[in-house]
Amino acid sequence: MIETQAGSPTRGRPATQARGEDTRRRILEAALDLFAAHGYEGASTRQIAEGAGVNLPAIQYYFGNKEGLYRAIIEDIVADTERHMSGVLPRVRAALEDPEAQATELTELLCQTLEAFVTVVTSGPQVDSRRLIFARAEVEETPGLDRMHENGMQQIFNPCLALFARIHGKSEADPEMTMRTMALIGQVVIFCNNHKRPILKAVGLEGENVQLMKQIVREQTLAICRAATPEK
Repeated sequence: MIETQAGSPTRGRPATQARGEDTRRRILEAALDLFAAHGYEGASTRQIAEGAGVNLPAIQYYFGNKEGLYRAIIEDIVADTERHMSGVLPRVRAALEDPEAQATELTELLCQTLEAFVTVVTSGPQVDSRRLIFARAEVEETPGLDRMHENGMQQIFNPCLALFARIHGKSEADPEMTMRTMALIGQVVIFCNNHKRPILKAVGLEGENVQLMKQIVREQTLAICRAATPEK
């Protein structure tokens, strides 16, 4: 009898934790869709609670307040970006530290970095909402977006800039290298803009052909690299 009483709370704890995690996840999912659709200011905690099927105090319990909830969503997106970029970035760092690394190797790594970024913006649950959050990060100054900007610099822009500058034997501080790197990344960022979907639909590309996106990004990256190389 004593063992049964002592064991009951232990048996019940995992189920309680699972319910709590499910509630937290439902709030995050509902909030992601609403923040993406209406922006930080436009989405209310009451709408989010209704969308998640929870009472309003649940948001405060799990996230503290609206800003805490928004920052939790940003952290989820940051973690997802880091997972997708983790396959290529260690190789990028190793190549940049190698004074003997050839331009062909560095160019290939630049293409792979951008292809990994394509995967970031085209995969995973609620990908349309995530893309809208990415797009909003370009134009909004919302609490938490500084974290996304910082992560984007670390995971995508800085590695691409370092590779591009090294390929062309120039400093990363060179304004031309910065602007050309922005152009390289911009060809991926355009896929974050859901407002471009009617264009794709109009030309018969309603589905999302990720491999075609990667192929085009690679081809354009190689062309940009060639264009930036001084003729000898």
